[in-house]
Amino acid sequence: MAEPKEMLRISNLQAWYGESHILHGVDLTVNEGEVVTLLGRNGAGRTTTVKSILGLVGRRTGSITIKGQETVNWAPHEIAKLGLGYCPEERGIFSALTCEENLLLPPVIAPNGMSVEEIYDMFPNLLERRNSPGTRLSGGEQQMLAVGRILRTGARFLLLDEISEGLAPVIVQALGRMIKALKAKGFTIIMVEQNFRFAAPLADRFYVMEHGQMVESFTSQELSSKMGMLNEYLGV
Repeated sequence: MAEPKEMLRISNLQAWYGESHILHGVDLTVNEGEVVTLLGRNGAGRTTTVKSILGLVGRRTGSITIKGQETVNWAPHEIAKLGLGYCPEERGIFSALTCEENLLLPPVIAPNGMSVEEIYDMFPNLLERRNSPGTRLSGGEQQMLAVGRILRTGARFLLLDEISEGLAPVIVQALGRMIKALKAKGFTIIMVEQNFRFAAPLADRFYVMEHGQMVESFTSQELSSKMGMLNEYLGV
């Protein structure tokens, strides 16, 4: 078998918001086509890690290599052009625009993005609501729209922050099917997840964060043997 191709390598990442020192020497690797989940309690530093990859924190030091390029001093728009798509926890739907206008809004950053039709195939709910204003969509539909929007840009490396939070089980199942479908298409995905039961069957590897540091990492094969440790850190 061919060696897995490295998509992301983070070494000794430190990150600050203003005077607040949030990340304390984070190390992380993600291979192309992998689904990697960041686990941890609220405030552990998971969202800050994702935002640091995109350059969306006040200051960061250390090394963040994406597709072999050192990006720790790059601006967010330059990083996005490497094919990264970010789905923030707050979703960022434009309320004055229809569902379809929201989908069409972001610029295409890389070739071979999904067409609107392909996105509607993946999320039939959005097809039904294509002419509805963004604020009229349910929480689940807004989450589908937030993910669909980045798929159209051509991004192949997705950073998904708490996409299952607060959603009905049927919607969470649909999002799980979406992640499996994207993985089958070769997408690389980092998920920040509180919902361990959602993340467990989807991820290839897991990292556990506490106090701005990685405290554990393990593969999906090791999951059953790590449940005691996870219970300690997460209370799952």
